Amino acid sequence: MVWKRCLLFCKNNAVGLSGFVIASGVVLYEKCKIDGNVLASWTTNFEPSVKWDYNWDRRDPNSLVKPDKSSEGTTEKDLKDVENEIKKRTPTASRHLLFIRHGQYNTDGKTDFDRYLTELGKKQADLTGQRLKEMGHDYSVLVSSTMTRAKQTADIVAKSIPDVPREETDILREGAPIPPEPPIGNWRPEKNQFYQDGARIEAAFRRYVHRADPEQTKDSYEVVVCHANVIRYFVCRALQLPPEAWLRFYLNHGSITWLTVGPNGQVGLTTLGETGFMPANVTFYSQL
Repeated sequence: MVWKRCLLFCKNNAVGLSGFVIASGVVLYEKCKIDGNVLASWTTNFEPSVKWDYNWDRRDPNSLVKPDKSSEGTTEKDLKDVENEIKKRTPTASRHLLFIRHGQYNTDGKTDFDRYLTELGKKQADLTGQRLKEMGHDYSVLVSSTMTRAKQTADIVAKSIPDVPREETDILREGAPIPPEPPIGNWRPEKNQFYQDGARIEAAFRRYVHRADPEQTKDSYEVVVCHANVIRYFVCRALQLPPEAWLRFYLNHGSITWLTVGPNGQVGLTTLGETGFMPANVTFYSQL
């Protein structure tokens, strides 16, 4: 019936295929309005293969508040109390997480102390700091891994945003988060490295990537300087993609990856490995 109406519209108005497509959308839109739901025609009755888990960070207020079952029956007051408690625990602000990959470093170093930033790496970090300053956000914290290359990068970035409180943590150190699929290159860590690093990096994800606390009244911007493997794993986990996919994309040194966690638990990726603010002869990436 819908298609007959579309064909009749096109015939009466002497329009071709493009007009038929537009007419189809108009008719479906009108039908949805009559049914009470306005939906895009291409999503009507569509069932996604995987649905978004709104309680991925275990902070969905509906999962934190349980009805009181100590007394028999549920009164209207009980329901109202639950509704008010859910409202109290519902965030209203977003968290903007800007993950910075450290600058290029001395890959010939045998220990972490010897894996310091190269001159190019220092230039990259400086440009990243300038970019953060130009963005003009009110940054609430600058966190970094305790590895030498990350600390040095954070030190240089801090010169451009000097009044931002600093933190360092071992939990953000580089490592092997989970066996990648498919395996890429000659990188073959021992299984025990995945077990040790994987648990730590997952714990770091849960610490740093989650929706805002209900007490937070305005959007926050947080800068985290760490490592490519950690950032890529975080992106996959936050977007609810297979975490094994983390090694399928690369990040430039000094790049900015911007994740936003909304108050309702939805997550958006604004930039992934952005270095467009750097001259072409300064950008550089390595797979790991």
